[in-house]
Amino acid sequence: MPQDASPRGQRPRIYLAGPDVFFRDSEAVFRRLLAACERLGLVGLPPSDGGLSAGFVGSEEVLAQCIYEGNVALIRGADGVVANLASFRGHEPDSGTAFEVGFAAALGKPVVAYNVPALTYAQRVSAAVACERDASGILRECASGMMVEGLGQRLNLMLTRSADIAASAEDALALLADRLHARAHTA
Repeated sequence: MPQDASPRGQRPRIYLAGPDVFFRDSEAVFRRLLAACERLGLVGLPPSDGGLSAGFVGSEEVLAQCIYEGNVALIRGADGVVANLASFRGHEPDSGTAFEVGFAAALGKPVVAYNVPALTYAQRVSAAVACERDASGILRECASGMMVEGLGQRLNLMLTRSADIAASAEDALALLADRLHARAHTA
């Protein structure tokens, strides 16, 4: 692949969004993602740790702000985002990752997601929580009466409409690389 596929004449920079930072094997996960980026002519940008690796000293409030600002800066400087939207502590993706997808989409950056469950959101919720259709055909949780979003989407429509979905991290990176390389050649 060409090494100058970014509009800036550099290799495209890809922010690697996802809850992977919380896992015990996060370093190994990011090594694999960074290696896949390298093979595709991309520069992977793992989320910022807010200075933890540099021996951060300060309050949790200051650390939280450092992490936020660092990751927002990385997304702003990226050409695209690959996001792990696996279910995280429930039926939904990690909320921080969902924010990062929305932020990137608002900036006009292409986003490709992976680890999205195969069933629709309504099917997954119905399998875990008692649901029934009301008189007008709307699926609702039996206990609360709350509507379960349908529309055949695998996640909330705000995520599925702002990101393409690939089967794996490698497939997501390859799809995004192809898009960015094609865009660079038409620019």
